[in-house]
Amino acid sequence: MTGTTWRPDVLADFEHATLAVPFRGSTIDAVVVRRAASPVAGGAAVLYVHGFGDYFFQTHLAAFYEALGVRFYALDLRRHGRALRKGQLPNFTADIDEYLDDVSAAIGLLQAHEGVEWLLLNGHSTGGLVAALYAHRGPRRSDVDAVFLNSPFLDMNLPAWQEAVLEPVLSAVGRIVPSLKLPGLSSLYGESLHADHRGEWSFDLAWKPLAGFPARAGWFRAIHRAQAEVAGGLSIAQPVLLLHAGRSAHPKEWNADVLSADIVLDVADMERLAPGLGSRVEVGSVDGGIHDLVLSREPARARTFELLAEWLRGARS
Repeated sequence: MTGTTWRPDVLADFEHATLAVPFRGSTIDAVVVRRAASPVAGGAAVLYVHGFGDYFFQTHLAAFYEALGVRFYALDLRRHGRALRKGQLPNFTADIDEYLDDVSAAIGLLQAHEGVEWLLLNGHSTGGLVAALYAHRGPRRSDVDAVFLNSPFLDMNLPAWQEAVLEPVLSAVGRIVPSLKLPGLSSLYGESLHADHRGEWSFDLAWKPLAGFPARAGWFRAIHRAQAEVAGGLSIAQPVLLLHAGRSAHPKEWNADVLSADIVLDVADMERLAPGLGSRVEVGSVDGGIHDLVLSREPARARTFELLAEWLRGARS
């Protein structure tokens, strides 16, 4: 990574660097984002990993960490957001270890060129699944000092009979026809976020469509296998904070639940699986929170940051 070049980002006051990550005898791009002139000069940093159908745009999350003296970096995983290239299947992977490779490359950059001495790995949704597995067995897991999981995707949000019957079948299909499109998602969650619809946030709909990109059978297989690993129990040595919404809901049309519950994942799955992540796991619930807790309406957003700040002070002491 000698000679890493930082270029102006689509977000004002931010910049990004492209990482060429080894892949099948060649390379594939992942992208790291940072503030162009960070107010933080110390050796503590956070690496944020987004979820499926997502990319980094939450500048207020960066401001939160920087106010606590933690330098902020975000990783756009391969085939997502800034790292999506012409001809690629958006947001696709056939193996979760591809994302672990992206995280390794980002950590290498932070240590070799950014002077990072203490590192928090912050993952949301699928990024939370990635962060948990990385802290458990990632090649550079010893360089991770703490883990924050924001509504991690630890299990499929499916009825029990579908998890028992349908999920293994779809996983098998994913091995044979990895690019097969699966049924699409509702646009309700995206509408609840975007400022042009019913939300507060501005993001690029080419990188984060309201209903997301089509999930593929190969991606489903990769997630199924990763979640089976989580279900078998991990051994994360670092302190872990897992925060989730106070409840889940399954609205078919717009109603108040969309703005006050996790309508993407089942918080009961997170509660059930959290103790098996490691020996130093703390779990917190945010009443009124949504799937991405830091995008919740107030006062749930403030409560999320309050819980995170309190835990972070202890994790760094």
